[in-house]
Amino acid sequence: MRIAYFECATGLAGDMTLSALVDAGASWDAVTAGVASLGLPGVSLALLEVHRCGFRAKHLSVRHPEQHAHRHYSDIVELLDNSGLAPRPRELAHRIFRAIAEAEAMVHGMPLEQVHFHEVGAIDSIVDIVGVAIAFSDLGVDQAWFNAIPTGRGSVKIDHGICAVPTPATAELLKGIPLADVPVEFELTTPTGAAIAKALSQGFGPQPPMTVDAIGCGAGTKDFRDRPNILRVFVGEAAVEADSDVVTLLETNLDDIPAEVIGYTTERLFAAGALDVYTTAIAMKKQRPGVMLSVLCSLQTAGEFESIVFEETGTLGIRRQSIERVKQFRRPHQVSTPWGSVAGKLAWRKGRAPRFTPEYEACAAIARQQQVPLWEVYLWTVAAYDANPVSAEDVAEPVVTPPVKTRDRSHSHDHSHDHSHSHDHSHSHDHDHSHDHSHDHGNSHDHGNDRGHSHDH
Repeated sequence: MRIAYFECATGLAGDMTLSALVDAGASWDAVTAGVASLGLPGVSLALLEVHRCGFRAKHLSVRHPEQHAHRHYSDIVELLDNSGLAPRPRELAHRIFRAIAEAEAMVHGMPLEQVHFHEVGAIDSIVDIVGVAIAFSDLGVDQAWFNAIPTGRGSVKIDHGICAVPTPATAELLKGIPLADVPVEFELTTPTGAAIAKALSQGFGPQPPMTVDAIGCGAGTKDFRDRPNILRVFVGEAAVEADSDVVTLLETNLDDIPAEVIGYTTERLFAAGALDVYTTAIAMKKQRPGVMLSVLCSLQTAGEFESIVFEETGTLGIRRQSIERVKQFRRPHQVSTPWGSVAGKLAWRKGRAPRFTPEYEACAAIARQQQVPLWEVYLWTVAAYDANPVSAEDVAEPVVTPPVKTRDRSHSHDHSHDHSHSHDHSHSHDHDHSHDHSHDHGNSHDHGNDRGHSHDH
């Protein structure tokens, strides 16, 4: 399995990410051709070699005519759908923009359809996101991992005024993601950078076991005096099985709410897409009986599940930890019984024959209809599989890709996501920003970097 590990020593921005991926071997011709297929007039890209604190890196420069109009999320969707992008880069770009739109909708309190992008809707930010999607796909990366994300300090000027770092949309996008404090008075992570991490990450933390084939370095616009403003990406083969991943465990102790509330909370968590929810009887202060509520979820969605738990239980705190998980490969399977076909699933480890487990609901439905004991249906179903089993040679190892969030957020307000403020508002600038996204820290929210915005990373 091919993975990419992003070392975000001085934060994360769109232009830095694209520059690093190309420096690691992604096709520059594929990037420029894909961007050209968007049909944006007067856009030209250049990849420059620069130095930051004496270290070499690539830096993206984007030139385009001055622009003033803001784009709505629907405009971006139409732009991608009408482009000549291949299916995977198009899907990745959609995923990143969707994260931004959801974040914007959350922080501005408006429906997704009404969200309009400022900085993130500017041409250079569109180039960044589409270029990253193309480069990521061109490298054949299955999973992306990141270290804890530095946000920087201070304040930045965006289309909505002067905001503290991280800005509202960036903060929304970074919910559930480990953050790092780097003592730099600049915006180190832009909305576009946060959206890339949110949409593409498999996990956050130390570099996973891997054999590194290539290292790419992408430079930010700002040249700090005391540290190289460079994003490094390590690309190579994972040294762990594809059936392993990292998930988030949320836990809280409860002793002052009705049992019905815990039950309802559990229902909401499952409906929102939790991997598992369970309770454990515990003894709390002064030996009061209590319940520990535990939730397993993906790293990217931890924020929305925390919101549900806080809202429904009123707990004062939630413990959060990232844990490694080893899974069996799984796929749906059906067997024939005297009562008809019964659905279940196959589960197997690499190189071993799969085991079949019938679905409870399928067996229970037959038991009710045929008025036979449930255990009898189970025995018939297992026997039917044993008579015609699936061999180890007949099952393939699935390709593991970063999870796509498609959950019902009706409850969890959280939209958690990616609010990408699209700070991008700044267009106007000469967008010659040398893509400078100055953010690249400092920049203005990825906003067009440099676009007008001060943050000049």
